[in-house]
Amino acid sequence: MPNRRLALAMTLACLLALAPPCVFAQAPPSDAPVPAGASIDARIRQQMAQGGIVGMAAAIIVDGRVAWRAGYGHANREAGTPFTPETVMNIASISKTITGAAMMRAVEQGQLSLDADIQRAVPFPVRNPHRPGPPITLRHLATHTSGITDRWAVYSRGYHFGRDAPQPLGGFLAGYFTPGGGDYADANFLEVAPGTHREYSNIGAALAGHAVERATGQSLDAYTREHFFVPLGMARTRWFMADAPMDDHATLYVSQDGMQLPIQPYGLVTWPDGGLRTSVDDLSKFFIALLQGGEYEGTRVLSRESVLEMTRLQFTANRKPDNVDVAEKNSGLFWQTKFNTRFVGHGGGDPGLRTEMLASPALDTGVIVFTNTSGEDSVEAYVAIFEALWAHAQSLRPGTP
Repeated sequence: MPNRRLALAMTLACLLALAPPCVFAQAPPSDAPVPAGASIDARIRQQMAQGGIVGMAAAIIVDGRVAWRAGYGHANREAGTPFTPETVMNIASISKTITGAAMMRAVEQGQLSLDADIQRAVPFPVRNPHRPGPPITLRHLATHTSGITDRWAVYSRGYHFGRDAPQPLGGFLAGYFTPGGGDYADANFLEVAPGTHREYSNIGAALAGHAVERATGQSLDAYTREHFFVPLGMARTRWFMADAPMDDHATLYVSQDGMQLPIQPYGLVTWPDGGLRTSVDDLSKFFIALLQGGEYEGTRVLSRESVLEMTRLQFTANRKPDNVDVAEKNSGLFWQTKFNTRFVGHGGGDPGLRTEMLASPALDTGVIVFTNTSGEDSVEAYVAIFEALWAHAQSLRPGTP
């Protein structure tokens, strides 16, 4: 995730959102080495202990089916609730793939165009005051080349601990993009023309979600529920805290100096960029649909052509933003490479959580990981867990000794 969002994870979680009563949970000792050839369970548990990760779940997808799934640790350590593949938690920026799929479906239906001026899709102006000539398009938003930037003084106010965001998405965006609006400033945009420079923009992703709403006449919440969550059987998936009891929801923790600090749940005003709440089991169904060209167990939610365009890497050596090396980074439409193009998909990071939904470039193998713990203490362990899961995924492929 971008540095600003990681900074928010530490600053807001540690200073603003400690859940009452504040419980300091100490990570257990974990110095004993795991022997060579140890099981995936042993490797994950050791890394969780080393990194102070309270709970996690994961799934491995091979050739369009879930080949392995498991949960470890606690969804709520104080209550002793286990973390399972059915545990719900917010997944941060993986949410953008849902928004991207909704965008592609609206394009499929002729309601939106990837390359039209975004001002045609929303009821307020969206123009870079530094470069007012070239239009900003959905393709720019989806590849983070729009020139829109997440101005920290505004973006950090969009997190609301203990509740969903009270401000409507459209109202926030109108105030951010309309000259004279409450949050408008020239600094909301970079001094670059659209398409020429890549900077990750959460607010840009939220704008794409709102364009879907305006084009379809439905809230993005209702639209994604009708066209993705219900058809795919994603019964535990929702955007807002108010939509379901929170008793299936993981408690989130920030790990620091060997302690895990529980924090309150929170909502986002820019919720299409990172506000989805789901489980590993539910998200696996959506991920399989993307990996299988838009279809899951006979249910088609996107055309194959839409999925191909969404997952197609958009940058080439001769056509790319000025700050991108395609050997190290590339982007689909709310879909991107990670670990120097070893994987494609999306990850997420927010106060109290880290998530991944990544596949091989061939889209034949995928791994989903949810953890309800964030912080510098956990980063190395989190990467080691993902690598262990990926190695396990290769062992599950047909024909592997």
